[in-house]
Amino acid sequence: MLIGNFMTDFLKKKEEANYSGRVLEGIYLHRQIDSYTDVHPASLELRAMLRKRHGKYASVVVDLIWDYYLSNHWDRYSGTSLPEFNSGIYNILVKRKEELPSKLRDKIDKMIENDFLMAYANKENMAISLAWMDRRVNFNSAFKDAILDIEENHDRIEKLFESFFPDLIAHSKSFCNC
Repeated sequence: MLIGNFMTDFLKKKEEANYSGRVLEGIYLHRQIDSYTDVHPASLELRAMLRKRHGKYASVVVDLIWDYYLSNHWDRYSGTSLPEFNSGIYNILVKRKEELPSKLRDKIDKMIENDFLMAYANKENMAISLAWMDRRVNFNSAFKDAILDIEENHDRIEKLFESFFPDLIAHSKSFCNC
């Protein structure tokens, strides 16, 4: 299931037919999480707050900010430390690399080398990741300014995250036994 959940953003819809069983369940879980996140009241409020600075890309920034807050509150939601969890994920990805879509398979070693799961664990890592994203896109994204959003609205965003994330966990549990 983890492999499917992980690979979904790198997978074309028609490629889903190449997978079955728990991998396909992981793909469906990822899509459920994305759909639920997009319509949750906390995400909608955060998106409205971000729209002035990020325009139509505010929904992308919402996901990045949620990743930041999850990384910073990881211990509330997991019995495993974030570095320990990430290490386990990296081991699984290396062992099952051949199952990944080719465009992800070709990048995975470099992603692991750069400890990509820690990209939003603190403002410094996040700033580096966001600047990289800004350089990679062909539009005026201002992703790096998500740091300003966090700094200017930390308490408000934290309250939104605290209302959102337990709901997301409950929704995920209703969708799968994971």
